[in-house]
Amino acid sequence: MKTILITGASAGIGRATAETFLAAGWQVGLIARRAEMLEDLARQHAHAVALPADVTDPDAMQHAFDTFTGRVGRLDVLFNNAGMFGPVGPIDEIALDDWDAVMNVNLRGMVIAARLAFGQMRRQAPQGGRIINNGSIAAHSPRPNSMCYTTTKHAITGLTKSLSLDGRPFDIACGQIDIGNAESDMVAALASANPGMHTMDVAHAAQSVLHMANLPPEANVQFMTVMATKMPYIGRG
Repeated sequence: MKTILITGASAGIGRATAETFLAAGWQVGLIARRAEMLEDLARQHAHAVALPADVTDPDAMQHAFDTFTGRVGRLDVLFNNAGMFGPVGPIDEIALDDWDAVMNVNLRGMVIAARLAFGQMRRQAPQGGRIINNGSIAAHSPRPNSMCYTTTKHAITGLTKSLSLDGRPFDIACGQIDIGNAESDMVAALASANPGMHTMDVAHAAQSVLHMANLPPEANVQFMTVMATKMPYIGRG
């Protein structure tokens, strides 16, 4: 049975992806801060493991990884998903404490998870695995007044490329999924402020992650964009 760890698994894209992988017969480790939501999902599925942890806490994350791999034996895939949007506004109105909070989750947290996954995949036998980073349409094209989120998501593209290159000697593949307007709590908040915003069912994003994860070791989706068809990502004024 294949294994995957999912960060930010308590809600939104993370929870939808966890449910999709569980339905496909995977063993799924669920990482997020909200323990009760993880435990609720784990009670419904024999192959789900609730692993409450803050992605910005390296000790808590080490414990979560050790608990999961100790139980299932190896790690085939990490879906590096946890993130936050942060405050909206021009850069001179963004408090540095708010900037630090977004950087801490969206960049430091993803680096901590990727570092632990890379180390596990490098040490295990047979060696190798796959890391899938959740980028965003914002990794390529920003929304107005989204400096914090957009900057961190551009950084994730650099992380993806570095992991792809450095993972080759160890059979560790890394790809990135850039999701546009999948229906989640975060997108719902944006939609409420932008009437008429085009969205898509979050299940389409989850199925796309499953496709990436199911590829054989010799194949990799380096970058995938899945988005609401009519969202204004492509176009010019």
